[in-house]
Amino acid sequence: MLTIALPKGRIGDDSLALFEKIFAKEFRFGERKLILEIDDFRFLRVRNQDVPTYVYHQAADLGVVGLDVLEEKGLDLVRLLDLGFGACSVSIGIKEDEELTFNKPSYRVATKMENITREFFSKKAIPVEIIKLYGSIELAPLVGLADMIVDIVETGETMKQNGLKPALTIMQSSAYFIANKNSFYDKKEKILALRQQLQEALGGA
Repeated sequence: MLTIALPKGRIGDDSLALFEKIFAKEFRFGERKLILEIDDFRFLRVRNQDVPTYVYHQAADLGVVGLDVLEEKGLDLVRLLDLGFGACSVSIGIKEDEELTFNKPSYRVATKMENITREFFSKKAIPVEIIKLYGSIELAPLVGLADMIVDIVETGETMKQNGLKPALTIMQSSAYFIANKNSFYDKKEKILALRQQLQEALGGA
C-alpha cells in the first residue's frame, strides 16, 4: 500500500480528481474523515504546511504540496513531478501608493515564510528584520508593523482589497508530487508507475 499525504483545500481536491481520472472510481473523504483507503492507496488529509513533514518522517510515502511550502521547509525529499495546478507566486507586497525601493538602512518584513524571505534578502545583501505572522499579514504595513510583506499571491485581489499591491515576485509555485527517499527506493517501481499515470492524466509525455 502507498500512503499519500494530501493538503486540505483545492490542491487536495484537484489531486483526488486526478486519481479519479486515472482509476475511474470515486476518491472522496468523508466530511470529517482524515484517512481514506481505496484499493492499494491510503490518503491522509493534513494541513498544507505539514505535508512535507509527514513525508519526510515516512508517515506517508508520497505527498502533494506547493513548491513554496517545499522551499520553506527545506527538507530532503524527492521531487517527482510538477503537477501544474495550484499556481501562485510568492511576492513582496507594499502599500498601493508606495514604490518598492531598497535605499533604507534596513527594512521590517512581515511574513509566514521566514526561510524564503531571509534567503531572498540575504542574496541581495539587504538587511531586514523578519516579523513572523500566522495570518492577516496584509495588516502589517497598514498599521506600521512592517514596511512590506512577503506572501502568497494568486490573483492579487486580497492585497488590493487591503490597500496593498504585489511589487516583486520572489518565486513561482505550483503543486508538486513528492516522495520520501527511503520509500522511493523501497517502492520505486510502484511510485514511478504512479508518476507516469499522473503525468499521462495531466496530458504529459
